[in-house]
Amino acid sequence: MSQREGMNYAPKGKPSPVVKDGEFVIAAVALDHGHIYGMCNGLVEAGATLKWVYDPDPEKVKKFCEAFPQAKPAETEEAVLNDSQVQLVASAAVTSERCALGLKVMESGKDYFTDKAPLTTLEQLYAAKEMVKKTGKKYMVYYSERIHVESAVYAGQLIEQGAIGKVIQVMGTGPHRLSAGARPAWFFEKEKYGGILCDIGSHQIEQFLFYAGVKDATVVRSQVGNYAHPEYPELEDFGDAMLVGDNGATQYFRVDWFTPDGLRTWGDGRTFILGTDGYIELRKYINIGEEKESSNHVFLVNGEGEFHYEVTGKVGYPYFGQLILDCINRTENAMTQEHAFKAAELSVKAEMQAQKLK
Repeated sequence: MSQREGMNYAPKGKPSPVVKDGEFVIAAVALDHGHIYGMCNGLVEAGATLKWVYDPDPEKVKKFCEAFPQAKPAETEEAVLNDSQVQLVASAAVTSERCALGLKVMESGKDYFTDKAPLTTLEQLYAAKEMVKKTGKKYMVYYSERIHVESAVYAGQLIEQGAIGKVIQVMGTGPHRLSAGARPAWFFEKEKYGGILCDIGSHQIEQFLFYAGVKDATVVRSQVGNYAHPEYPELEDFGDAMLVGDNGATQYFRVDWFTPDGLRTWGDGRTFILGTDGYIELRKYINIGEEKESSNHVFLVNGEGEFHYEVTGKVGYPYFGQLILDCINRTENAMTQEHAFKAAELSVKAEMQAQKLK
């Protein structure tokens, strides 16, 4: 895993297969974002058999096959979609193209697992919902900052156990390193990447819905700006938003592309969760100022005292095994379809109504 470049964030955990070899066959299609590596790592560790890879760029396919030599390069996208053995297609296409690919995947009789943000417009959302309804297939999303971060997984377990009572507010910061020279051209075109609140803001909104048990929410205010990158006029390098959930819980989050070069990791992502009986702070990727490399710090304060857990390698990533079993059994234990779509909807709405600051 690259600690300095968030675009190549691909955690590796301990293999925890929930199926035998060949029982759940997957393919990777469209390798436009490095998150495809994390998505496939998680599924393979949970027992998935990675059969195919397809992308029109042979260099991307070659690099992917170096990481996953079991994957066979497909000559066309159709070859993957027409293979009846394939049960799920994982994809990290250009953000604005993710929905169109998902529609084709579901229509071909397969479940779809896309990188976040899963779509960029409400029209795409409606089309995806219709196709899910028509086919009964899944349109699942890699909201990696919760499902592929052990401290975030552990926080969910603590909340479920009642460690901080009822959650009433979630605050999050999602700073990222821009690394502009390594980014593809589409990353700087708003129509293609969807805007900062739609893109990396989707992580924050998804966490709010999950931790606070929110089914729907209102975007009270949202803002975006380009403070320091005039050479990329369509880039939003800063965004923030405030939401109120249907159960009264509130959220504030900030996302930005201002991680300084001196930080050892790609972003000092943090989450603060306030409950009626205590609070939790997550320092996901680094505890700044410490000489030793460490991550996944969970700080808990409640009526029993103050607690600090460093949970790297201790919690795992249960989402991927749950997703595989959900696809096989047609259940919704990893994430409900409603939840995946609601996080996407609110992210798009936050972007649509955002005031331009600069």
